[in-house]
Amino acid sequence: MFPSAPERPVRRLLWLSARPWYGVLLVVPAICLLATVFAYPVAALIWLSFADPSLGLENYHRLLADGVSLLVLLRTLRMATIVTLVTLLLAYPYAYLMTLVGRRARSVMVALVLLPFWTSLMARTFAWIVLLQDNGPINDLLAMVGLGPLELAGTEAGVTIGMTQVLLPFMTLPLYGTLRTIDRRLLDAAVGLGARPTTAFRRVYLPLSMPGVVAGAMMVYILALGFYVTPAMLGSPSESMISQLMTVRITQLLDFGAGGALATVLFLLTLLLLALVSRFLSPSAALGMSTRGER
Repeated sequence: MFPSAPERPVRRLLWLSARPWYGVLLVVPAICLLATVFAYPVAALIWLSFADPSLGLENYHRLLADGVSLLVLLRTLRMATIVTLVTLLLAYPYAYLMTLVGRRARSVMVALVLLPFWTSLMARTFAWIVLLQDNGPINDLLAMVGLGPLELAGTEAGVTIGMTQVLLPFMTLPLYGTLRTIDRRLLDAAVGLGARPTTAFRRVYLPLSMPGVVAGAMMVYILALGFYVTPAMLGSPSESMISQLMTVRITQLLDFGAGGALATVLFLLTLLLLALVSRFLSPSAALGMSTRGER
């Protein structure tokens, strides 16, 4: 007698639970793919940082003694911080408004956030080159209101504008995903207990939104650390970032060891940030933030 339809999934689960190795085999292709396209190149680059031109820490000693490399590294960290703060200031009100509007308006706002993904990064960057020129539309508009013209092309300001536009969706979407789960009745309860709306927002809503803020900020920060196309096209050689310096060291100077050392330092910084974020976004930390916000 054949088993009924509801019994078949149960028997299949029991068969899989009795053979744990079968589940491991299912993820082997994915593990092999990640090892081939990610783990092996990263490991090879780290090995070159120690082995080229000779085995040792020579490349890291040169990195610490080279004022140019340290200056570029500090500039990269500063630019990533500025871009993260600007995207947060722009994305938080937008994501908050998305939680207040109706379904149709929210769909339009989500489409506007996703619209940059439908356009090539190169096309958007070329558009910013035109917009940021000394005689471009942005400077013409600034001159009309008495604020320009400003030097935007080939400067950190122009790079910040371009990177912010590209990375803004990576801040908005995690923020919206967190804000939409917050019960707005908590704000009404705080106001009903005598708190002013601004105090209720600061003490209740803002702490509950911190996981989304931190997740979006770290995503934007890590992406900004290794950004190449937009800084290379909108910036200048005197304002280069670490990705541009690595490209010059590897493709033009053929100094694979120095490029690997720069990449390894950037990789370790990224891992450190991820470790801090995972600690900050742990369930106990989130519960602690919520508790402090409700007091």
